[in-house]
Amino acid sequence: MVYFIGAGPGDVDLITVKGRDILSKADVVIYAGSLVSSEHLKFCKENVEIHNSASMTLEEVIEVMKNNREKTIVRLHTGDPAIYGAIKEQMDELDKLTIDYEVVPGVSSFTAAASAIKKEFTLPQVSQTVILTRIEGRTPVPEKEDLEKLASIGASMAIFLSISMIDKVVEKLRRGYGRNVPIAVIERASWEDQRVILGTLEDIAKKVEEAGIKKCAQILVGDFINCEYEKSKLYDKAFTHMFREGI
Repeated sequence: MVYFIGAGPGDVDLITVKGRDILSKADVVIYAGSLVSSEHLKFCKENVEIHNSASMTLEEVIEVMKNNREKTIVRLHTGDPAIYGAIKEQMDELDKLTIDYEVVPGVSSFTAAASAIKKEFTLPQVSQTVILTRIEGRTPVPEKEDLEKLASIGASMAIFLSISMIDKVVEKLRRGYGRNVPIAVIERASWEDQRVILGTLEDIAKKVEEAGIKKCAQILVGDFINCEYEKSKLYDKAFTHMFREGI
């Protein structure tokens, strides 16, 4: 069995209990290099076979899985493997080889980033939608999902894999939102060396450049970062629901 496990965004304790339990029993571990804390490997048994996938191709990863198909294999991914995890191409190959697999979700960097700035993406009368996206780089983005078009919705946004193009990101966001909005950049969310930069579309690019942040950073943007909002109806004393009678 192959287990695709989300290791979380950085903090070694943000892996799930299920994920760590499986990891501790694995015979073979293929982990995503520097994107995953090496501290996770301390929970593996002594005779585990470990592979760093940073320099491996898809074919090489699958070869390791094929050669160990009778063993318990963990493919340890950063964050949650369902988001920019490149797991479908691996699972498709395993289907061809009739090798069973399971996906164990993890904490994504976008939720860790929101935690770092102590904010909530979804606020009444502000935003009830969170968009997870990236700007086009070497990997293209469908035209209908262009960052400017998505920003025009006005929803809360978490932008992955784009910090090295912060000027381009800001340009598209300014055109899309049509106004100056709050923005936060969180480098290495939940790691010990985490850094947070707060600003607006007018000044964030300069702040990021001055800080020398070029990779491993999440970009959060939207009014949820700094705004007035209505309190939730759920805990409103005048609101009636199936568990409580309103006043």
